[in-house]
Amino acid sequence: MARSTLFPARLYGILDLGYAKPENFAEVVRQMIAGGIDVIQLRAKGATPQQIEAWSREILPLCRDGGVPFIVNDHAEIAAAVGADGVHVGQDDASMDDVRAIVGNEMLVGRSTHSVEQAALAAADPRTDCIGFGPLFATPTKPTYTPIGIQEIETVHREHPDLPIFCIGGIKKENLDQVVSAGAKRAVIVSGILQAPDIAAYVRDSKQLLIG
Repeated sequence: MARSTLFPARLYGILDLGYAKPENFAEVVRQMIAGGIDVIQLRAKGATPQQIEAWSREILPLCRDGGVPFIVNDHAEIAAAVGADGVHVGQDDASMDDVRAIVGNEMLVGRSTHSVEQAALAAADPRTDCIGFGPLFATPTKPTYTPIGIQEIETVHREHPDLPIFCIGGIKKENLDQVVSAGAKRAVIVSGILQAPDIAAYVRDSKQLLIG
């Protein structure tokens, strides 16, 4: 799957263990897809590799049926084993050499970045298919990270126009308009989606703010 497949993507959803129970994963995924989500990632901090692989095998066919790329967080080996569309790795995780040695050259690989400088380093490697840029705001899912704010959104997009950039961190429907006004084209929403009483409607409304 080429980087170009992510250019039309606007809203990236993360299925996070902190907000969604495994027994509800399938229904949550269906609702996200019904709302028009563009990318779905499984992030299961603290779970065993066996659990993550089992959940990935449950989620992947739902995403395939919905035409939505499925991304595994952190675990390149699991992404390769289940045939996921991509893997997302943190700033301090495995090198691109190591990740590509596991998943090959066709799978999407994303990298977390927390500054303009880190974004530039990631963008300099053509094997990086997209980046997460943040956390923009304080977020319980990344309590040890200092928010970087929205001031550099315009800069990172101007410097890397050919790289899909997904702004992340504390973004919800309620503050998405200011993120977009600062120059964001794509966003990741976690708790806002997963805690919404109507997930499909929340996704639909949020995506509309990104499309304009």
